[in-house]
Amino acid sequence: MSKALFIVDVQNDFTEGGALGVDGGDAVAERITRYLGAHASDYAVIIASRDWHDGDNDNGGHFSSEPDYVDSWPAHCVSGTDGAEYDTGFDTTAVTHHVKKGQGKAAYSAFEGATDDGVTVAHLLEEYAVVDADVVGLTTDYCVRTTALDAIAHGRRVRLFTDLIAGVAESSSEAALAELAHAGAELAESGV
Repeated sequence: MSKALFIVDVQNDFTEGGALGVDGGDAVAERITRYLGAHASDYAVIIASRDWHDGDNDNGGHFSSEPDYVDSWPAHCVSGTDGAEYDTGFDTTAVTHHVKKGQGKAAYSAFEGATDDGVTVAHLLEEYAVVDADVVGLTTDYCVRTTALDAIAHGRRVRLFTDLIAGVAESSSEAALAELAHAGAELAESGV
C-alpha cells in the first residue's frame, strides 16, 4: 500500500501573467516546491500533469476566439511554448512521472493524459499499488477538481491540500471543494 501525489498543471499559462493566469498561482507553485522539499519521500509516485495542446487546431473546440470560459477557452498551454512549461517556482526534481494531456482535444483530468512513453495514470496507480492520493495544483475548479474526482472513481482515498491550490473563480472553487468533500475527499492543509 503506497501513496501518490498529483501535482496538477502548475504551468506558466495558469499562473500570473499567463493566458489563463489565476491569482495566487505563483505562490501555489512555490508552496508546492516547499512541500516537496519536506515530504517527497512520503510518496511512492509523484505525478505532475500538464496541459499540452496542439497549436495548429482548436483542440476539439477547446480553443475559441470567443470563449465561454466554461467549455471553451483562449489558446493556452500550446506544446513547445513557454506557456506550456512548468512555472519557474515549481521545482520538478522530485517528480517521478510527467503526464501530458489534451493533445488535440479538451482534457481536464490528469487521468486523461499519459507519459511520453504512453503510460497512463491509472496504470501508474496500479503499478505502484497506490491506495492514497494527495492532490495539489491548478486550478481548483477545473483540472484539480476532475483529477481528484477521477482518483476517487478509481478507488483511491483522496486528500486535497487546500493551501496548495488556486482557482479561476471563488464561487466555482467553493462549489468544487464542496463537491469533492461530498464525493469523499478529505480537505486538509499541507502545513508548509
